Amino acid sequence: MEPVERLYLDALMEEAAVPERSLRPQLLAGARARRRPAAPTAAWAEPYAGRVAAMDALLASAVDDDWAREIVEGWTLQELVAHLAAKDGLLAASVGAPVLGPALDALDAMGRTLQVQEYERARSPEQTRRDWRAQADALCRHLGGLTPDTPATLDGVAGAVSDHVLARGLETWIHTDDAASVAGVRLPHPVPAHIRPTADLCARLLPWTMMLSGVDGAGRTLHLILTGPGGGEWTMPLGVHDTAPGTPDVSITTDVIDFCFLLGGRAEPESYPAEITGDHALAADILRTAPALSGP
Repeated sequence: MEPVERLYLDALMEEAAVPERSLRPQLLAGARARRRPAAPTAAWAEPYAGRVAAMDALLASAVDDDWAREIVEGWTLQELVAHLAAKDGLLAASVGAPVLGPALDALDAMGRTLQVQEYERARSPEQTRRDWRAQADALCRHLGGLTPDTPATLDGVAGAVSDHVLARGLETWIHTDDAASVAGVRLPHPVPAHIRPTADLCARLLPWTMMLSGVDGAGRTLHLILTGPGGGEWTMPLGVHDTAPGTPDVSITTDVIDFCFLLGGRAEPESYPAEITGDHALAADILRTAPALSGP
């Protein structure tokens, strides 16, 4: 059993962390039997596979009230899981992996989400859980035969498949946290070996989030220090066409988990906790625009 799965199972089995209204203790033993390990995949896709296994461990303990409860975007837990399956299926289609569920009539994320949600509403929550997991596992198995630089496109964004898979892992992580928070369950974060590449993706996205928000970072340089397990340091240009960093204009020090959740749209940029030296106005622009790529 990989460490991340053990952590999630242990958290679920702590009855003190389980509210009476949800994830009932008497069902947790059954959840242990129903959970499945991460699907075999390429080493560079393991952060995504680990998040899938973690979400599945949480879903294994859900009861009727949990599935019907609104989690985020006005979606119930069942609709949220269908959304994850929809986006995983779009990435699968881009790289030639099996696409499960209804026929692929929509190639944009929201269109496909609405299609899969409609399909899953006629099914039981457990069937939706199995459909999502089958799609994720099919993608994981296919990724095992690809190189990380294989081109892929998701929702009109072209890039290396490894970056798209890290983005899928980040979204699955965030939505697992969304569901756990609504259920009143505190779950541990991914292992550091999975956090580091996810944080690296988030750091590399900053020039793009600035550009998409109408902020020109060309010729400016950021020194980013992410603290905690899985963190690190990046000195990076802030222009999307810049080829090399210069002398840093600003330094931002913050927690690596907080940073990933900021990019994922789960933090308020105006009150975001960070230590800043240098150009404070530039730092404010970086933090304000960081969630630009987050969405349902």
